[in-house]
Amino acid sequence: MERLIQKIEPSVDISHKLRNVAAYARVSSGKDAMLHSLSAQVGYYSELIQSNPEWRFCGVFADEAITGTKESRPEFQKMLAECRKGKIDLIITKSISRFARNTITVLETVRELKMLGIDVYFQEQNIHSISADGELMLSILSSYAQEESFSASENQKWRIRNDFEQGKICNIRMLGYRRTTNGSLEIVESEAEIVRFIFLNYLSGNGKLLISNKLNEMGIATINGCEWTTADIHRILQNEKYAGNMLLQKRFRENHLTKRMIRNDGQLPKYFVEESHPAIIEKSIFDAVQKKLEEQHQRFSTSKSVASYPFTGKIQCTCCGKNYRHKITATGNVWICATYNTRGKKYCPTAKQIPESTLISVCCEILSIAEFDANIFENQVEKILVPAPNKLIVQLKNGKCINTTWKDRSRSESWTEEKRAAAAKSSKTRRWRKCQK
Repeated sequence: MERLIQKIEPSVDISHKLRNVAAYARVSSGKDAMLHSLSAQVGYYSELIQSNPEWRFCGVFADEAITGTKESRPEFQKMLAECRKGKIDLIITKSISRFARNTITVLETVRELKMLGIDVYFQEQNIHSISADGELMLSILSSYAQEESFSASENQKWRIRNDFEQGKICNIRMLGYRRTTNGSLEIVESEAEIVRFIFLNYLSGNGKLLISNKLNEMGIATINGCEWTTADIHRILQNEKYAGNMLLQKRFRENHLTKRMIRNDGQLPKYFVEESHPAIIEKSIFDAVQKKLEEQHQRFSTSKSVASYPFTGKIQCTCCGKNYRHKITATGNVWICATYNTRGKKYCPTAKQIPESTLISVCCEILSIAEFDANIFENQVEKILVPAPNKLIVQLKNGKCINTTWKDRSRSESWTEEKRAAAAKSSKTRRWRKCQK
């Protein structure tokens, strides 16, 4: 007996019941043409929604130059938050690929919105997510959109790597150079002077902290318009392009979905192109700087693994807001404000390094324990604030705050065992010489 299968359409009248309508738009490139396209989309959707008398306009949510991952799109997240508050009934978007490139992201989002009674209309595919066939079609088409995105990404990678093999640079934005219309690099002399200043100062004995402070005091900003840091100085000193050479494919994109840039530590080939463009720094100077950088690295590097300390993340400077970090000095283990340590006293004048033995002693006294116990400290102490030199505010997890002070160690107290031994030996030598007279 042949069974009769009848399709029952949803009883919800989508076109008439929905009132609160919003739109979502996205472009995946920061180029002016694409941003103009985004502006046009915003205008189109605003007019479309407001021209319908049965719809209440709830805005157009638009992300510029952002990937299709849900987490990285602030406007997308804002739209979802409005949906969860019950302020939107219908979302209109151009296509599945504009909504999200990841099949899982599309389906998860649509399912959540469907449970909230919210419909998503994809114009190119002519699909309402709340309809009976919506999820099946979305699953098929979003998989296709994801594969299309992957294919486009692979084609782009092939083009870039083909350019690398030929010694061509695809894009560049760095201090001292600009890319011409024919793709070559030319020197921007006003910026090149800053680069030369950095190299010559470092070679003459000035540290990266001092150089960055000098540039900030002179009112000179980085290529991104920010204040200089030691990391910025280090990147410039290491950049082979300033000597007229190029090392290509130092970094690459993780995948076509996240598009996160990661360092190339051998996963892909690199290409070194000599004399690819005019040099700002002479080869002899560049090589001398690299030698000095390596000597500094060897001097301060350690083969030991990074240790974890009970005070890590617990001590905060109230002057600059930065945490204190662990440091090994000639007098032993100390904790020092991160700003003071990397930028100097001028940028955090009230910070002062605190001996670890002093912190342990203070915590033992406050917690009423004979010996320092990391577990007790972690369970009972929320934060240690440093408002001024030799002053501490210990915030306990029970809400209590304890103000305390500490004294500087005497010179003999700060000596290491090696220093004590050397001092004792020196004292014996002086006494022996005195007896010989």
